[in-house]
Amino acid sequence: MKYIFLLVSVYLVFCAGGCHAQERGNEKTKPDSIYTYGKASPGGIGKFYFGREIAHVMGASGSDWLEREQRPGEENTQLAIEKMDISPGDVLADIGAGTGYYSFKLAGKVPRGKVYAVDIQDEMIAHLQNKKAALHSRNVEIIKGDTLSPNLPPGALDFAIMVDVYHELEYPHEMLQSIKKSLKKDGKILLMEYKGEDPEVRIKPLHKTTVQQLNKELAANGFRLFYQYDGLPIQHLLMYEQVDQ
Repeated sequence: MKYIFLLVSVYLVFCAGGCHAQERGNEKTKPDSIYTYGKASPGGIGKFYFGREIAHVMGASGSDWLEREQRPGEENTQLAIEKMDISPGDVLADIGAGTGYYSFKLAGKVPRGKVYAVDIQDEMIAHLQNKKAALHSRNVEIIKGDTLSPNLPPGALDFAIMVDVYHELEYPHEMLQSIKKSLKKDGKILLMEYKGEDPEVRIKPLHKTTVQQLNKELAANGFRLFYQYDGLPIQHLLMYEQVDQ
């Protein structure tokens, strides 16, 4: 009897530290969980949202690629900005702003408005601050976000813009819910993503996304497709409105 009691005691002590941890680990793979987990693909983090593997965030080492001379021609960035339907007094957030390639161009479109340039990487924040100083920009405010939230004020935004960023969000559900709180009643999300349907778009697979997949993920967070423009060379331009305001 003493032997059995000793075994039970050892089991209980072991489980106090281990069994609950195992249970917590198993929660990650429950069918009704927001996310599922599996073996990571090259360039992926092994975390899936509605069957889509989330891509690694491009680090600050990719800054030169964001500012490459060929970008305006490859992506027709000027046309992209024209198709965003922005008004001079709008308040925008460029989430995942990186080097501010779009942030400071958009600032010129909203002389009576404002652009929040948001990033989570310290190196990019420093780059944005230096660029703001060099351009003497008065209507760009730089914000340090995190993986769960862009840390923006509530009810402030006409547009939350993510250019080639959404597929890298580590917590897309939480980010979309946080962004929703920062939108005005008629505020919208604008996504630009490389065309996942087109094999001729020479971008790594996890950095491309289909409209069908994006519609599915945005719908799960209270948004529906409001406007779609596919005239850009390699990207979709998609605008989503809120359905549960």
